[in-house]
Amino acid sequence: MKRAISQFAAALGSGLVFGFGLSLSGMLNPVRVQGFLDIFGLWDASLAFVLGGAVMIAFVGTQIIKRMPHPVLRDTFDLPTNRRVDAPLIGGSILFGLGWGLGGFCPGPAIASLSVGLPQTALFVIAMLVGMTLHDRLWSKRM
Repeated sequence: MKRAISQFAAALGSGLVFGFGLSLSGMLNPVRVQGFLDIFGLWDASLAFVLGGAVMIAFVGTQIIKRMPHPVLRDTFDLPTNRRVDAPLIGGSILFGLGWGLGGFCPGPAIASLSVGLPQTALFVIAMLVGMTLHDRLWSKRM
């Protein structure tokens, strides 16, 4: 029970820090995200620094994880083992990119942006959840 509470507290704390970082960086504003993706128009380079910072933090975290025998609150790491680049991965990447470009959100910022109360955010999240449900019900059964 104590371990479950610790895991919940760690997840909640991580989520709060992540949400605060998304808000602070402007990732909750779909117009800013779309401006970043508009490389042939009025390109907004500010999110390049956000992404660069995220890559650096992830790199440091990965190096730390490689030296740990096990996670702090678990017995084993859950790391991906599949390194194959196949059609579902490419198709999913394209679909993700299209959704990000058209909606100005990826899943994390979309959920965090619900707190702002914009109707288009709720529509995006509903469409995202429908897509995830369809994938789980239809695609994953094919595998």
